[in-house]
Amino acid sequence: MCYIVNGQIRYSIPEEMKKGSLIGNVAQDLGLDLTRLRSGRARIVTGESVQYTELNTDKGILVVNERIDREQLCGDVTPCSFSFEMILENPMELHHITIEVLDVNDHPPVFKKTDVSLEILESANSGARFMLANAEDPDVGVNGLQNYILTSHDNFVLKQHVNPDGSKYIEMVLKKSLDREEQPRLSLQLIAVDGGTPPRSGTVNIDITVLDANDNAPVFNQSVYRATVMENAPKGTKIVNVNATDADSGPYGYITYSLANLKSNLADLLSIDSTSGLLSVSGAIDFEKDKKYELRIEAKDQGGLTDSSKVIIDVIDANDNAPVINVMSFTSPVSEDSAPGTTIGIINVKDIDSGDNGQVSCIVDRNSPFKIKSNLRNYYTLVTDSALDRETVSDYNITVVATDSGSPPLSSHITFQLKVSDVNDNAPVFKQLFYNEFINENNAPGVSVLTVRANDLDDNQNARVSYILEDSSINGSPISGYVSINTQSGVIHAVRSFDYEQIKQLSFVVKAQDGGSPPLCNNVTINILIQDQNDNAPQVLYPVQSGSSLVAEMVPRSADMGYLVTKVVAVDVDSGQNAWLSYKLQKATDRALFEVGLQNGEIRTIRQVTDKDVVKQRLTVIVEDNGQPSRSATVNVNVAVADGFPEVLSEFIDFTHEKEYNDNITFYLVLALAVVSFLFIMCLVLIISVKIYRWRQARLYQASLPVIPYYPPRYSDTLGSGTLPHVYNYDVCRTTDSRQSDCKFGRIGSQNILIMDPSFTGTMQRIQSEKSILDEPDSPLEVSQRRSLKYKQ
Repeated sequence: MCYIVNGQIRYSIPEEMKKGSLIGNVAQDLGLDLTRLRSGRARIVTGESVQYTELNTDKGILVVNERIDREQLCGDVTPCSFSFEMILENPMELHHITIEVLDVNDHPPVFKKTDVSLEILESANSGARFMLANAEDPDVGVNGLQNYILTSHDNFVLKQHVNPDGSKYIEMVLKKSLDREEQPRLSLQLIAVDGGTPPRSGTVNIDITVLDANDNAPVFNQSVYRATVMENAPKGTKIVNVNATDADSGPYGYITYSLANLKSNLADLLSIDSTSGLLSVSGAIDFEKDKKYELRIEAKDQGGLTDSSKVIIDVIDANDNAPVINVMSFTSPVSEDSAPGTTIGIINVKDIDSGDNGQVSCIVDRNSPFKIKSNLRNYYTLVTDSALDRETVSDYNITVVATDSGSPPLSSHITFQLKVSDVNDNAPVFKQLFYNEFINENNAPGVSVLTVRANDLDDNQNARVSYILEDSSINGSPISGYVSINTQSGVIHAVRSFDYEQIKQLSFVVKAQDGGSPPLCNNVTINILIQDQNDNAPQVLYPVQSGSSLVAEMVPRSADMGYLVTKVVAVDVDSGQNAWLSYKLQKATDRALFEVGLQNGEIRTIRQVTDKDVVKQRLTVIVEDNGQPSRSATVNVNVAVADGFPEVLSEFIDFTHEKEYNDNITFYLVLALAVVSFLFIMCLVLIISVKIYRWRQARLYQASLPVIPYYPPRYSDTLGSGTLPHVYNYDVCRTTDSRQSDCKFGRIGSQNILIMDPSFTGTMQRIQSEKSILDEPDSPLEVSQRRSLKYKQ
């Protein structure tokens, strides 16, 4: 930042101007553009409690803001002026402006007393002088007190004198001796006139009493006394002791001292002992108000004769004023990425003391990343000294201390509350490097699995973290089909129910992204481990259960104890203890004959098979897993205790199958009824359509044509009905027993397997009867029956 002082201007205005009166065009006089005044935030800095002027930045003019009283502002000091600075920023400019206040004749001369009494000896010689009270006129220059006029009298004449400081005092000189017996009392008028237009005046009446003779007046031993007094000296402090002598004796030689023509501003500050002539302090001495006092002391005897002497008092400055700090500019908040040397504030420091007492230095706390620089007189700049980090310190209390060079030194301080604004310089950070979470399979869709959290040290929008699933796939499906995440809270939900048997683990990546510009992000890996539940019952692989046929295991009657009949094989797709299977025999035709291995499912005999054991043996085996709660499956095992197939066949023909009812039989019945109804309606529509078509054809062709029937090949074989286009021959083998059919069975492995159908016996009987017909001679009727039988077969 550059600081430029372009110059200074001075205006002269009369006092008592109305508020808003024009003082001068600052922009024109300084050569500034109105746009510069507005962009630079031009303003006036006075440092005083009363601001007499105001800057109109829109017009660039300086106007009166408060009533200006020259007498109140400067007293009798002339010329009277006050100064202030106009500050512009970006870049900074400082312009010194001085306003001189011109006096107007707004005060008449005023005497302190309206009547003055004098006692004069009749023996007073011609040329005797008598001090008269001066009039006071606050105005200065031409408007101030200019002349005194004494009403004409034969005995007195008026003489005026001028002090070195320009003030006037008057003496009345006896021109002709008085005669008390002829005129004991005299009355005169003293008129004070100023030089204004029109002139103003003040009057005092002088009453003179003629006394008896006193021919010697008091005489001071010095015409001028010089002394010094310390500022803020306590009351009663001795300043100087004046002395006058009178050659007369008796009452005419007794002298009294008094302060003559004392100005109003000194009346309360100084006092004199009327007997001893000791001048002392009686009020508060302030160097900043008056640096020097001049006054006259009068010595008077009892005969009315007087003499006067001047006293000059110099005031010595004391360090009684601390520096005053004014804030010109302050910027808060400041960005944390501000470079070192960034200007934060501008202050103005003044000390109205003089000399070393008015020399000021400024410091800032050394532990803070700030420093203060001085570029102009009494102006200081507060700048950053190092980089700022809001995440470390978000706000500062900066204390600037201004100290003068007095003894002892006085200081003052001001504290700035600076906030550091955030920039997006921190990415979100997860609490863990990765997350492992367990969830039971068969969970409800939408259930909350876990919550991830990422912290961002930034503030406000820069710290608002959003959670996003990174694109990935599991088994060819996008991860969004398995889980979802709440972008605000980070809660991960299961989109669907998981099946441990299909998928055992989900691994995906969650990205945490803040709301900064540009945004910063961080990733974390999530592992969801699916835990198995006992949701699958055991499945029996062997023996296979069929509803249309029976499977029987053959056990020879010669089997010993421990003979392996068969083995029940089952699996459970669950894992762990949910897949540990145990086998138990639930029901059996003869429990004393068979047992089932608890772990391996092997069915063995527990004793020797005898001839008394029934052929048909039915075992019910239950298979249970080890889950909580456990699930189970049952399997029926048919065992035939026999040495040959014919015996087994005869026993199992009458075996009654248990009907297996389908829980959904109602659904299938309704479906079948709907299909049949639909086909029926379609047939009706088709028949009606054909009828209509034939009727329209008959109408179009009225001629009767002979119809020659056409028979397809082999029509006679099919007898005009049925669905088989050809004749099929069936070979049937009959057993030695005319009531039963004989079937060939093959042995598979080491086990004997018998497959039987309950309807097989009836079919064999029909085949035998029809076979006898086929074996008869070929008569026509027999041929027809044979053809019908072949068709049925």
